[in-house]
Amino acid sequence: MGRVVLVTGVSRDIGRRFARAAATDPSIDRVIGVDVVPPHGDIGDVSFVRADIRNPVIGKVLAKEDVDTVVHMSVIATPGSAGGRGTMKELNVIGTMQLLAACQKSPTVERLVVKSTTTVYGAGPRDPAMFTEDMGPKRLPSSGYAKDVYEVEGYVRGFARRRPDVAVTMLRAANVIGPHVVSPITGYFRLPVVPRVLGYDPRLQFLHEDDLMAVLRHAAVSGPPGTFNVAGDGVLVLSQAIRRLGKPSVAMPALAVGRLGATLRQARVSDFSPEQLGFLTYGRGVDTTRMRAQLGFEPAYTTAEAFEDFCRALARSGAERDLVEAGHG
Repeated sequence: MGRVVLVTGVSRDIGRRFARAAATDPSIDRVIGVDVVPPHGDIGDVSFVRADIRNPVIGKVLAKEDVDTVVHMSVIATPGSAGGRGTMKELNVIGTMQLLAACQKSPTVERLVVKSTTTVYGAGPRDPAMFTEDMGPKRLPSSGYAKDVYEVEGYVRGFARRRPDVAVTMLRAANVIGPHVVSPITGYFRLPVVPRVLGYDPRLQFLHEDDLMAVLRHAAVSGPPGTFNVAGDGVLVLSQAIRRLGKPSVAMPALAVGRLGATLRQARVSDFSPEQLGFLTYGRGVDTTRMRAQLGFEPAYTTAEAFEDFCRALARSGAERDLVEAGHG
């Protein structure tokens, strides 16, 4: 018998795509996708269950389906997509607590994979050149997505202590990028003129969307327990990334970039968060030695290659838009 995998957060594109890919894996028998609203688009052989992970009913889903592997992808980065910051925090933190409580009671759950993020390390002037998995943020996050992720990871570690028989794998993914990714960072790079913080050229690491799918699948099927940084090889500095985009940029004082971000957020043009402003000022580097040596995973794309693929897709979509506009002319 193959694995029975439950995937949370399948109404969002990245969760839907992972669930669909997992359903094609020969070592996985069944995939159950869970969310409060049905996913858009084809989900292949995934069985969809409408359920809110903030509600204890999730425990009944685990029991009814004999789930042995849970892949938690419901931690969201954008308040706009959640319906506001309050709802976002509820989904992220309360939802995770309820899911872990259900997993703790379940006699069938053997494996838990949590998609986390390198945002948990923060971004500041005193940061090390490379964060290893044993390091924490230099300053504890006080609000927003980074605070949610920090709390979620704490609850996951608590669950791992209470259920040592469950293999718990936490994947701290660098900024995910690629042709299909809609996120704060891709929204930033899609702006017609890219704002930069005056006097700073931060280091960036990326993980290609295909590599995220591959590492989640690897962790769900055979990955060892533990916490792992996951990123493509190498770094790009922001000025290099903007040159590769071929777009104009404007350097502004941090305060002005912050104000612009707030305006873009209110206009729903880009979900530009305070965490993103810190990242675009100081950057972040993570060490991926453990990813290779212990997790046994090697991304197919380097940071630069992942960004190049995003740039090509952006150029194609721009060219297609120009053709459509020319056709209407």
